[in-house]
Amino acid sequence: MNNIITGRGLTKSYKVSKQNSLEVLKGVDISIIEGKISVIVGPSGAGKSTLLHIISGLDKPDAGRVEILGSDIFALSQKKLSNFRNKNIGFVFQFHHLLPEFTALENAAIPLLIAGKSKKEAFDRAHELMKITGLEKRKDHKPAELSGGEQQRAALARALGNDPQVILADEPTGNLDSANATSINDLFIELRDNFGKTFVIVTHNKELMAIGDILIEMADGRVVKDNS
Repeated sequence: MNNIITGRGLTKSYKVSKQNSLEVLKGVDISIIEGKISVIVGPSGAGKSTLLHIISGLDKPDAGRVEILGSDIFALSQKKLSNFRNKNIGFVFQFHHLLPEFTALENAAIPLLIAGKSKKEAFDRAHELMKITGLEKRKDHKPAELSGGEQQRAALARALGNDPQVILADEPTGNLDSANATSINDLFIELRDNFGKTFVIVTHNKELMAIGDILIEMADGRVVKDNS
């Protein structure tokens, strides 16, 4: 089994006042195995979201290193890191962050256009993603016309645009009812099984924890349990 992401000795503090800092990560080691669903759990304030942001390169640790696909991401220039992230990592957050003036199809096509794909390439891929995420019949609807579950499927379609190897998700079912949450969970399993995608998911949702191949438990800025 190959590690697709490795984090070693990750620390992170935030200033809360001139005199005081809050230590959020306290020397975290983490390994994410390719083609698996890794679920990160723990109480609020344990450092889960901070860890997710750091292993994606969205935030920088005070100390430690992160390797993705063998690349030390914090040794890259900001521009190279941004390009690397756009190519290799997809993001799904608790709130869908879809652009309200565009349809589901257009939202899925936008990252591809930004990446330099032709309009035809971008929209061909976006149509394919609508099928994969079960939105084919809703592709011409704007976010406000979609249900919560459909909005999150559209966000997932957008995250899959550049065919990233890793999908990072922060409370992806946090705003959904149980039926919609279950359908999103099923989609994660399908994407792992049929397309070999690797998932790293932060959640409090017990059903989502249950689909994880690997459970990583955090408390007080540390990994306290990892069954990988």
